Amino acid sequence: MSLESRSARQWLISLPSLTWLAVFFVIPAILVIFTAFRPADLQGGVGPGWTLATLRELQDPAYLPILWRTCWLSGATTLVCLALALPVAFQMARAGQRMRQVLLLLVVIPFLSNFLIRIFAWKSLLHPEGPLTKLLIGLHLIPENAVLLNHAGTVLLVLIYTQLPFAILPLYAAAEKFDFGLLDAARDLGAGPWRAFSKVFVPGVRRGIISAAVMVFVCCLGQYVIPQMVGGTTDEMLGSKIAQRVFSDRNLPHASALAGGLMLAVLVPMVVIVLWQQFGRKEAE
Repeated sequence: MSLESRSARQWLISLPSLTWLAVFFVIPAILVIFTAFRPADLQGGVGPGWTLATLRELQDPAYLPILWRTCWLSGATTLVCLALALPVAFQMARAGQRMRQVLLLLVVIPFLSNFLIRIFAWKSLLHPEGPLTKLLIGLHLIPENAVLLNHAGTVLLVLIYTQLPFAILPLYAAAEKFDFGLLDAARDLGAGPWRAFSKVFVPGVRRGIISAAVMVFVCCLGQYVIPQMVGGTTDEMLGSKIAQRVFSDRNLPHASALAGGLMLAVLVPMVVIVLWQQFGRKEAE
């Protein structure tokens, strides 16, 4: 098979995926960006003409705390999920075939229930009359008048719970391909368990770490259900503000401007990571 026919066959195989991305991502993204430059009408739609007023409204200082809260909650969730997922993926990859399937099933089980139901379950657990709150009070770990809901810490806790599987799965996929004989060689050369893990295993699954970090961080940036259900009035994230502009204020251009900024904040780091990986691959060659 010639090089041209092989390339044409690869493009043909990729055509359904590329069409799907174009129809359900590229075209909607372009429409969102164009809508950000349109005026809003009184009926909650998009008015005629073009304007930069919406972009000027985004310079409101009130958005800075929301933006900072979104960034630090997303970043903290990503770091904690990676710290928890690395040893889990390590043990899963080293387990036997049957135990590996059981562990993988345990990771996937949360996806079998509705996302809103899981968040509501956490809200019930953390309610002042909930079992978890009563247990912590009974153990004298928190005062009797403690309120576990409506805090940024509660939002962070539920974010970690919901995003942890998205960190474990790509790390497990990378760890499954890792040559664990390298750890034995490092131990033979005098490295301790922690040093072998941090200096050999972690660099060996670097691509899995990058994939997990991007997946968790991106999912956290657009969250609005979790802050709305377990957070307080001062725990809004950028996704919450977008939802408010769409459903409550019915200001589609403003929501589109916020969504477009969020989309650029996600795409730019991903493009930088891809270019950095390609540059590193060329240097290695």
